[in-house]
Amino acid sequence: MARVLISYLEYSVRLLFIGDIVGRAGRKTLVDHLDRLIDRHLVDLVVANGENGAAGYGLTASVLRELFDSGVDVVTSGNHIWDKKEIMPVLDRESRLLRPANYPPGLPGRGSGVYETAAGIKVGILNLEGRVFMKNLDCPFRAADSLIAELKQTTPIIMVDFHAEATSEKQALGFYLDGQVSAVIGTHTHVQTADERILAGGTGYLTDVGMSGSQDAIIGNQKEAALSRFLTQMPVRLEVAKKAPLLCGVLLTINEKTGHCETIERIQEGS
Repeated sequence: MARVLISYLEYSVRLLFIGDIVGRAGRKTLVDHLDRLIDRHLVDLVVANGENGAAGYGLTASVLRELFDSGVDVVTSGNHIWDKKEIMPVLDRESRLLRPANYPPGLPGRGSGVYETAAGIKVGILNLEGRVFMKNLDCPFRAADSLIAELKQTTPIIMVDFHAEATSEKQALGFYLDGQVSAVIGTHTHVQTADERILAGGTGYLTDVGMSGSQDAIIGNQKEAALSRFLTQMPVRLEVAKKAPLLCGVLLTINEKTGHCETIERIQEGS
């Protein structure tokens, strides 16, 4: 796979962040489109949220390897990272796999890391999880304070995957971290929002990057089972849908020296 050593803008890094990969349909659309996206947009680093990669819930070692083989450099996650027990030892040994940093101490894995582009430029990635309508975790705002300070000792380029339900909480973290990080990008709701912008302090922001998976579905799951849940209020097993896959992502151009976001562009690629 080709990797461009120098971005088309001087002193800039081109980062592609791909939304929640849901099951086989999400993995297939990744394989079908990622190489072309990298070449077309001169991408330096690819990050993808993979917490739904294995049959819609969690990750396995083999699915994680498939994501890396497809061209993904770093995999982030969220509340579903714990769904497959076999991923627990992988979280400790694979530095390119992140889980939300604001879970209690002592759990497997890490919530942040620094990664290099082919040109040797260091990029910090931070994974956080929200608390509104979700689990009662440690404060993501305070967790961000300490972890960003550590990352900044190595690089000014920092992207945050904020895996959260509430739009208000995502916007709040975006404004809270404006000027401190290169971008705050939301995940978890599986529906791409159209509010991409660069905040006053130079931080790129998008409430939700969307998902990569079937669009003939309800957030990636077969419509009939999901509708049955709403209509009957009974526990119905959800199955991942396969038709009409779409890759959703966001492309960021980040100044290597300042860490400021220079451009932000939503991406959608379908079959």
